[in-house]
Amino acid sequence: MSLKSSVEKKGKTVTQIITGTTGIKKTIKGIKTETIQQGQFTKFETMDGRLVMINDNNVLCVEVFREDNLKEL
Repeated sequence: MSLKSSVEKKGKTVTQIITGTTGIKKTIKGIKTETIQQGQFTKFETMDGRLVMINDNNVLCVEVFREDNLKEL
């Protein structure tokens, strides 16, 4: 069984806007989609070398944008 993220279908790098249960939004650019590991804490790496861990219990919504489309938005 593959545990790969469906976000990989968007491309090699994406930007995500994550909305938390408090209503606060966080934009994370340059996410390497092949590094996304889903679970209680979703983990991924960014192009600048950051490792990000997000507690899924605190997330209401995640918006995903292909990096090459950002100029058009």
